[in-house]
Amino acid sequence: MNSGKYIFAQTLDFVNKYEFSKCVNRYNGDYRTRDFNCWNQFVQLYFGQLTSLNSLRDIATCLKAHKNKLYHLGMNGYVNQSSLSRANEGRDWRIFADFGEYLISQVRPMYAAHPIPNIRLENEVFALDSTTISLSLVLFQWAPGKYSRGAVKIHTLLDIRGSIPSFVLVSDGKYHDSNILDVIMPVWGAIYLMDKAYIDFEALYRINLAGAFFISRAKSNMDYTITHQNYNINPITGLRSDKTIILNGYKSKKLYPEPLRMVEYHDEEKDITLYFLTNNQEVSALEVTKLYKNRWQIEVFFKWIKQNLTIKKLWGRSENAVNIHIWVAICTYLIVAHIKHTLRSNLSIYEIIQILSISAMDKTPIKELLTAEFSNQNFNEQINLFDN
Repeated sequence: MNSGKYIFAQTLDFVNKYEFSKCVNRYNGDYRTRDFNCWNQFVQLYFGQLTSLNSLRDIATCLKAHKNKLYHLGMNGYVNQSSLSRANEGRDWRIFADFGEYLISQVRPMYAAHPIPNIRLENEVFALDSTTISLSLVLFQWAPGKYSRGAVKIHTLLDIRGSIPSFVLVSDGKYHDSNILDVIMPVWGAIYLMDKAYIDFEALYRINLAGAFFISRAKSNMDYTITHQNYNINPITGLRSDKTIILNGYKSKKLYPEPLRMVEYHDEEKDITLYFLTNNQEVSALEVTKLYKNRWQIEVFFKWIKQNLTIKKLWGRSENAVNIHIWVAICTYLIVAHIKHTLRSNLSIYEIIQILSISAMDKTPIKELLTAEFSNQNFNEQINLFDN
């Protein structure tokens, strides 16, 4: 019998408790608390995320069933659902957001050299998008959405190298996607991939002035004049045109006075023609299309994180509790990304989380668990057993 540490406790070895305490002290989070401090709150919520539990009741029930193991799992003790709920309602969500931002600063550099499929550029490449969680407006009155419904949006700037979020903002459903461009500070030389919802010429011009690049889908009603056309393109690749344009509209031209580039591409598989708008004159037209194709990594990220981390079923109704829930989910993803890099595991972040979710109470050395050689077919068969 393995007398080592539980897998869950081994994952906590990758979490910097000192940095977390700095975040707690910044907002006086442990004021008038005893045993159940912010750290224990975080550990129990992290346990819920890692094991894909659907509610605070499920977390409390599982931990109560294993109360004799809690010390060895890295927890001070068991608390009931009400205590956990009150902590989520009352303790400042910025503690967990700040710790999430610390983890971002720690994990992103680990994947800085990660290759991008079909791209050989050295630029930082980001995908910008948001995902919406629909809510009942009766229960979540602070989060109005469209069509008399409630909603929460998670705006994310995803570093394509490693699929690591570099910026996250939680808002209500009425917060327009393009407003996030007013918050993000563009990085010189970076390339930002976004869909047509982010066409805000004033904000795009700020990106241009900062020495950064953007690639977006062009709106169909955009008014422009072609000033130059590159005829040196290969139609076999799907390219149809590569043009330099200037905007015609009085307001648009005032907001973005410099030339832009429009690349036309026909997708044979889906039989649709796509128009890409960019300020990047350095890369080839085909590279523009390949770069934009990588934007779908953020769609995969949102889809996976909703399915495999507990995001859809929120663990509280207040704005504070929802922010804590979302940030703990993001912290969980980043901790697993840290584990993957440190152990040099060939498994994906998504595969590792699924393995850890069914192995939290095992005592196998985590390196042995995540670096063992086995076929993808065998792994998928194991996972499917737990999905049925």
